Amino acid sequence: MAQYTKATNFAAKDALLPSDPDKIIKGTEFDDEFNAIQTAVNSKSNAISPNFTGVPLAPTATVGTQTTQIATTAFVNASFQNTSAYAGLVAQVIYPVGALYISTLGTNPATLLGFGTWVEFGVGKVIVGQDATDALFNTLEETGGSKDIATSTHTHSVTAATGTDSLTTGTATVATGGTNTNVQPYVVVKMWKRTV
Repeated sequence: MAQYTKATNFAAKDALLPSDPDKIIKGTEFDDEFNAIQTAVNSKSNAISPNFTGVPLAPTATVGTQTTQIATTAFVNASFQNTSAYAGLVAQVIYPVGALYISTLGTNPATLLGFGTWVEFGVGKVIVGQDATDALFNTLEETGGSKDIATSTHTHSVTAATGTDSLTTGTATVATGGTNTNVQPYVVVKMWKRTV
């Protein structure tokens, strides 16, 4: 980018004597000045829709600036580094002590997120939403249920009439004591609870 530098000192000509030939402003002097101005103007970008070439420089705004000024690479880099630091703080707000982290990865969230103490939670159990109106589900972290259902031996009595004159009665024994597995459809994930 060329800067305009005046070649002729026109004010100095005023101090010259009228008989001094240098007092006269010559066409070549005008031509040299206008050519220098033209060169300087041609090397600059327009204010509207400028087309920069080379490595243009601009002032670097402070991190957090939210104006329409140009964002330099230095500003973007500093903002990104600042954002990365804030991301950890935001994650700690999203996952406060007592929060659950659920993942299909077996990696402890302290390693993934870089903060907190996490312990495995609900191993072998499913999650149920709290229901204040149901004694089984009204307290947070309450546990219960069994994947086995107990069965017992029981009998059924049958009395049946066939027609108006005949009556048949009998007793049948159904099942035997023990347990049967009763498991709802599931997908296995790793659950962690933040404790610190």
